[in-house]
Amino acid sequence: MEKIAYVNGSFVPHSEAKVSVFDRGFLFADGIYEVAAVLEGKLIDNASHLARLKRSVGEIQLALPETLERIEEIQKELVARNDLVNGMVYLEVTRGADKGRDFAFPKADVKPTLVMFTSEKDIINAPSAKTGINVITVPDIRWERRDIKSVALLAQVLAKQAAAAAGAGEAWMIEDGKVTEGGSSSPFIVTQDDVIVTRQNGNEILPGCTRKAVVKLAEERQLRIEERAFTIEEALAAKEAFITSASVFVQGVVAIDGKKVGGGKVGPITDRLREIYVEFARATAV
Repeated sequence: MEKIAYVNGSFVPHSEAKVSVFDRGFLFADGIYEVAAVLEGKLIDNASHLARLKRSVGEIQLALPETLERIEEIQKELVARNDLVNGMVYLEVTRGADKGRDFAFPKADVKPTLVMFTSEKDIINAPSAKTGINVITVPDIRWERRDIKSVALLAQVLAKQAAAAAGAGEAWMIEDGKVTEGGSSSPFIVTQDDVIVTRQNGNEILPGCTRKAVVKLAEERQLRIEERAFTIEEALAAKEAFITSASVFVQGVVAIDGKKVGGGKVGPITDRLREIYVEFARATAV
């Protein structure tokens, strides 16, 4: 049976899910997106994703066409209509479709576009959770407002393609000698004295929802956290490295640019944080 998407108030088959050629998301990447994980048919940490959505649209003066409560209702109905057990719900809101192509915002009577769709993914049983992934490094060529979850993802597309071409699972972006973030994830290292290090929030990075939850969960268990920038040299000298995101939860990194990290195996702190996050996800899912 064909999967169902949501487009501007209607649930429609994927083959009928269309937006205007004049939609500003298509013409200008003038839009915001979110991706929430689904585990056992329920949304994971969704309140955090919706709060970030509200912040992002506010930063670009984009009004949501629905309340956050209604958006969650739509997400849940989409999960149900697609019989989704494990996977993701993608959501995008753009500034809508005007009558032509003009850089300035359209008039107030142009309604924003809201689309959603689901995809299947077994995050819990992913083989890479046990084996770890390799990452490569690339220059960070993005704009200065990376804290906004914009659909303008060309730099990340190029980074992820470079990783795919190299047989790696992720790319870490480097600016001024320091790691900013992954192509679609938040990087962490664990130092030799068991301090968990991840870059502090700011305009330089997206405030990751899974990152935020993992940091809080670690602190609740009296694990030491430092929020600061780190170099690739520090990462290579670390005991462990990992990434977080809604699409992988907590994922071990075993090599950077072909050089092993932590003996080339997923470390015990990474494994434990993944277990803790999965417990949190199941306990708080909606």
